[in-house]
Amino acid sequence: MTSKVMILTGTTASGKSAHALRVAAMVPTVIINADAMQMYRELRVLSARPTEAEEAQAEHALYGVLPATTNGSVALWLGMVVPLIEHAWSEGKLPLLVGGTGMYIKALMEGINDMPPIPDDVRARVRSMENMYEALQERDPIMAAKLRPGDTQRVSRALEVFETTGESLAAFQDKPTHSLLPQATFRIFHTDMPRAEIYRRIDARFEQMMAQGALKEVEQLMQQDLPDHLPLMRAHGVPELIRFLKGTMSREEAVVKGQQNTRNYAKRQQTWLRHQFPTSQPIENVQELKRVFT
Repeated sequence: MTSKVMILTGTTASGKSAHALRVAAMVPTVIINADAMQMYRELRVLSARPTEAEEAQAEHALYGVLPATTNGSVALWLGMVVPLIEHAWSEGKLPLLVGGTGMYIKALMEGINDMPPIPDDVRARVRSMENMYEALQERDPIMAAKLRPGDTQRVSRALEVFETTGESLAAFQDKPTHSLLPQATFRIFHTDMPRAEIYRRIDARFEQMMAQGALKEVEQLMQQDLPDHLPLMRAHGVPELIRFLKGTMSREEAVVKGQQNTRNYAKRQQTWLRHQFPTSQPIENVQELKRVFT
């Protein structure tokens, strides 16, 4: 078991948490979160974090550990996940990383560059821009050519780096990476589900979230009066439900828009994961995993 790491990726609503519990029932396992939004404590329902009952079935880590005021990042997650993996090894357990934030997983597997820290004022200024992509085209055309205008997360990151250092993010990406777990043997799996079924599950899950208290979570989040640039304020469903609570959108419109935005994200997520992890295997026969990881 020592040095083995299992990774389970897949789009939102594709059943990753359920598969993780099946693995944990076969092999001593620590299920470690690799989803950026599920790291925040305020949105258990709306981020589809494992329920308390699910968490009681197996050891879980990095779920609900950050306050909404935190700017989550790859570097922050890496700093937390590496010690957890090493501790799991020391106890003879399988570290099982579960989540769809591919950048986190890719950085852990392939190593990272020495990226500069982004000051809070720079991050706030960049994320308040109305035309981030146009600003990136002007300041850093190299990165602008590599990114889609709608990929606001990566566009803002590229702008933040340029505003902080005066250099293109591409220059940092070209520098050699250093591995955080050189002794690790990674095996990566993914949930394999038709896109139409994922879309159906997303729509049904959003309705279920509304019934289970998602609106109350967003109400409580609004009471913190947080700036819009914080990651949790852009979580799927949050902007739409805020508009409903402020009276600028009907409940039905908010739900439909939240469902649509989540489906759009799942489509991008599926494409990105497929291209970035070509050796990933479908997690169809969980019995085979026991042979691999024991």
